[in-house]
Amino acid sequence: MGWRRAKRLHCRVTPKRGGGHEGTLRLAKLLRDHGLVRGSLIGLQFVLISLIARLSLGPGVSQASSAFSTPTVVNFTVVLLLAGAGTAPWHGLASLAAVWGVLGLAGMGYNITIVRQLSRQTIYRPEAEDWLFHGVLPFVAYGALAASALYQRSDLHRALFAVAGAVLLLLIIGIHNAWDAATYHAFKMNSSESGGSDEPSRRNTT
Repeated sequence: MGWRRAKRLHCRVTPKRGGGHEGTLRLAKLLRDHGLVRGSLIGLQFVLISLIARLSLGPGVSQASSAFSTPTVVNFTVVLLLAGAGTAPWHGLASLAAVWGVLGLAGMGYNITIVRQLSRQTIYRPEAEDWLFHGVLPFVAYGALAASALYQRSDLHRALFAVAGAVLLLLIIGIHNAWDAATYHAFKMNSSESGGSDEPSRRNTT
């Protein structure tokens, strides 16, 4: 009976900031579930890398891999970190918001580096869809993550929506880029084994 009274008293005195507590629990579940998905996709990406290792694509492979394959693994890892941070027993949301901000700013800076690598690598000429999924959309996702840290105090509800949107966007980007790379290199391997010399188009394989 005393425990029930204390619980009712806690519910009365605990302020509700736009459903922040319930929203945080839902976000934690979202990050946990998508973190598991990301972990599986990381395994698939490593299988893809081992597949690529069998190919002989000539010079510039390392630079192209840093521009196309490495960002996918980085994005997977970021969501795993968000999943871990979102389910950790923080004493307040300020520390969690700091994690959002750091990952968001770091991701934006890393994405700028990736865009430069895309323009410098010579293995493959990026098309509009490549710039969208390797440049624009990741920058938007990390920007939303960084903005959520700023809105955490003034508008927690929108901040949680921003984090959830960033996680889903990174998930979509990762799935698209992993599939795009898998089909491209599978086509390339088939072309190499058949003795073809024409450079395959990534868009023709999707």
